[in-house]
Amino acid sequence: MAHRRLRKFNTRKTYPEQRLDNDLSMSVAARGTQIFLRGQVGQDLDGRMVGVGDPAAQTEQAMSNVKVLLEEQGARLEDICKITIYITDRAYREAVYRVIGKWLKGVFPVSTGLIVQGLARPEWVMEIDVWAVIPDGREAEAATGKSAPGRAAGRRKRS
Repeated sequence: MAHRRLRKFNTRKTYPEQRLDNDLSMSVAARGTQIFLRGQVGQDLDGRMVGVGDPAAQTEQAMSNVKVLLEEQGARLEDICKITIYITDRAYREAVYRVIGKWLKGVFPVSTGLIVQGLARPEWVMEIDVWAVIPDGREAEAATGKSAPGRAAGRRKRS
């Protein structure tokens, strides 16, 4: 079963006063191998800080990390079902969400956003928590590197 994403919407309509373009869903049903990522921030995967004072740059780095970590597990960005976004200032919301919207265009995960007093390090201004599911039938492909029957490798099916 491919992920079932219901009540899809775009934040352009929900937040017309903000310049956002995020594809989201009200609910996602998924069956398969679950992938949980550690919250990703403005540090590269070797621990070097990126974008001090720049929420967009920190978000670009966090999303780049997300992509790499998912791929290491045999997953893709399109397998993301749930994201939780933490920001330390409401003023960072547009910059952070614009970057995430660009990376997840057409994915339609469910999303929760929180404004928090702080994160584990004072230079971190955003963090994203990701939960993905490799769909049934593609699990074997991820493990062996072979395409599932009837699907070309790398071809995306949108629901």
